Amino acid sequence: MEEIDLYLRKSRIVREGTEALTFETQESKGREWARRHDFRVRKVWKDNLSAWTDTKRPDFDKALAALRRKEVPALWCYAIDRFDRKGALSVLQLLDSGVRIIFDYERLDSADPRDRGRIVDDAERAKAASDLLSTRVRDTKQVQRRKGVWLGAAPYGLRKDKHGKLHHAKEWDCVMRVLAEVADGKTPRKVARSLTDDRKPSPKGGAWNASTVRRIVYNPVYEGWQVVALSRDYTWPVAYRDEAGNRVGVFAEGVEPAPADVVAKARRVHAGHQRGALGPRVGKASHLLTDLLRCAGCGAKMPTSGRSYVCNGHQMGKPCPAPASAMRARIEEYVYREWVGAVSAADVDEGDPLMIAVAERWAALTAPEDTEEAHEALAAVKAAEAAVERLANDRAQGLYDGAMGKHFPRLVAEAEETLREAQEHADELSGHRIDLTMFDDAGLLEEAWEAADLPMRRDLLRVAIDKITVTRAERRGALFDGDARCDIEWATPEED
Repeated sequence: MEEIDLYLRKSRIVREGTEALTFETQESKGREWARRHDFRVRKVWKDNLSAWTDTKRPDFDKALAALRRKEVPALWCYAIDRFDRKGALSVLQLLDSGVRIIFDYERLDSADPRDRGRIVDDAERAKAASDLLSTRVRDTKQVQRRKGVWLGAAPYGLRKDKHGKLHHAKEWDCVMRVLAEVADGKTPRKVARSLTDDRKPSPKGGAWNASTVRRIVYNPVYEGWQVVALSRDYTWPVAYRDEAGNRVGVFAEGVEPAPADVVAKARRVHAGHQRGALGPRVGKASHLLTDLLRCAGCGAKMPTSGRSYVCNGHQMGKPCPAPASAMRARIEEYVYREWVGAVSAADVDEGDPLMIAVAERWAALTAPEDTEEAHEALAAVKAAEAAVERLANDRAQGLYDGAMGKHFPRLVAEAEETLREAQEHADELSGHRIDLTMFDDAGLLEEAWEAADLPMRRDLLRVAIDKITVTRAERRGALFDGDARCDIEWATPEED
């Protein structure tokens, strides 16, 4: 008895009641044909995939390979449109290779020379029908996109109404939390860990991961925009553009998107264009050098104990090979004198690195809102420059060769305009001058010190000093020698 293979295919989405498309019905028909013609079914190949030209079907390829290798003399298929929709060329190549293919519904057998013409013609008709269906689906989706209808399942944190418009879902708070925490400077990994620790289910229902956090940060849908994927390999979706090049909203009337400033800052911080907000200080220091001093023996901080600053590690019973301690009065006086000398000697006009760092930190102390605004402006310039560069790279990779390509010139113009505006704003803020007169004169600096309270003195030291490492005295009771025992790490300008 001769052998035959069966090839079964159905699309992922099958209309209810269309039994001819089910695997069970197709296989039953195939086995019935095999019995009537004295064939034994050797193998059943199945693909639950579309037959459109851009789809790979693993079992289809394996079935044809088995035919070509003569592992089986014939292949049965329910109908030509179940077999292939790539047109006459694909079936002609098979027919010319001498293999036998049976199409049950059309009652066609390639072993019969009279059926060859019909197989070719029907293959072309199947392709034409497929192309028409594809065009109709594509055109329908295009119209729906232009109307702001969300086509797929609602994204995480949102729900879709019967009109295809998006509303906030119960997970919207998690979306806002992700954006806020990334904007504050938390890494996606830390955000994911905190959400998991708080038992907040991820979009897939399990633990969160960093890539999920990043997708939320960069998805334009949370800003209220329709989205489209430039390609399967492109990392993030982009905002969809209609025929006029305008973005299209997908939120229902009255539903507020995520605040634009929070989204923009989260993206800048994640991209490394801006630092996140610093956390609040914990506790209130009551001594001048608390948190500046470090023990050279183990690197531990040196809080006060009695009249001295001491190695905290040693105090807590932890091993330290050379625990340092210093009398408060002696080390504070030494550090103050070093500070006055170094700061007053730094040249304001010559752009001394120490004075640049002092200017940056003094501005942050005396005009925190202006300083933060300047940082925001510089970050916006970096983000705008990156956006222009990214568009050029995407174009070079062919990502705008399709339907979105006609909008590329407009996208470039918008990105360049954003860059120009960001640069102008940053230039305006950079023109603000900071009064550094007292830092340029030792006498004025000492007067400012005498007039300052403890919190201000602490701040004055920290505009110029990052850290002081203290070594242990050579012997107990030795006079304090600041030059020998203190290594002061002076402040440096912030990196752009």
